[in-house]
Amino acid sequence: MYPDLSGKTAIVTGSSKGIGQGIAIRFGKENMNVIVDYHSDPEGAEKTVNMIKELGGDALAVEADISREEGMRQLIDAAIQRYGTIDVMVNNAGFSSGCPSHELSLNDWRRVLEVNLTGAFLGSREAIKYMLDHDVRGSVINISSVHQQIPKVHNVHYSTTKGGLKMMTETLALEYAGRGIRINAIAPGTIETPANPAEEKEGREKDATLGKIPMNKIGKPDQIAAAAAWLVSNEAEYVTGTTLFVDGGMTLYPSQLA
Repeated sequence: MYPDLSGKTAIVTGSSKGIGQGIAIRFGKENMNVIVDYHSDPEGAEKTVNMIKELGGDALAVEADISREEGMRQLIDAAIQRYGTIDVMVNNAGFSSGCPSHELSLNDWRRVLEVNLTGAFLGSREAIKYMLDHDVRGSVINISSVHQQIPKVHNVHYSTTKGGLKMMTETLALEYAGRGIRINAIAPGTIETPANPAEEKEGREKDATLGKIPMNKIGKPDQIAAAAAWLVSNEAEYVTGTTLFVDGGMTLYPSQLA
């Protein structure tokens, strides 16, 4: 637990399930206020809100398309109207649709870039604007992936967005370090989520997955959430522009991931 986080306000995009939900719930444990963003899962968002409140925090679910300026403004406005400030922005929303590169449609390419990269830019931009205008020494976290470093076959659009997210994180960190705003990234490895259920992996598929992870186990959302809580706390006040890999050592074996 980080006492300095109590009472602070965070926006977590894509937090109705998976990693985003895990981060939002951890912030609830820290007695934070959380804007729970969702796109198409109101039930999951409300579940997240209820869990946060049970843990001692407060939360509000907001439906928004974070790839659009008006959608991101909805989240910013909701945080200000409900809690009066923004201290933390977590750009977590993202997705992929595996496809051989030569068959990838322009629409699919654009949509993945809009959500994964443009959405993170908009979230960063709007949060930084608020922090500058109100002298908030805040924190931004971009949820990246091991695939910012290691190519992922049949996911050229996804890997491209994560590589771009790394450079965006570093550029923004350099630009705003002197203003007291820290921007970092977290790069998860294989994490058990609704989109990647560990219990459905068996036999060769499970062996192949674990064979890429030196720690020989699949991670969980709360492990990413623990990293996020540390990064936005005062314990990490001298950390900016870095990517924290939470991957069980996955990036130590890049040749096995092609």
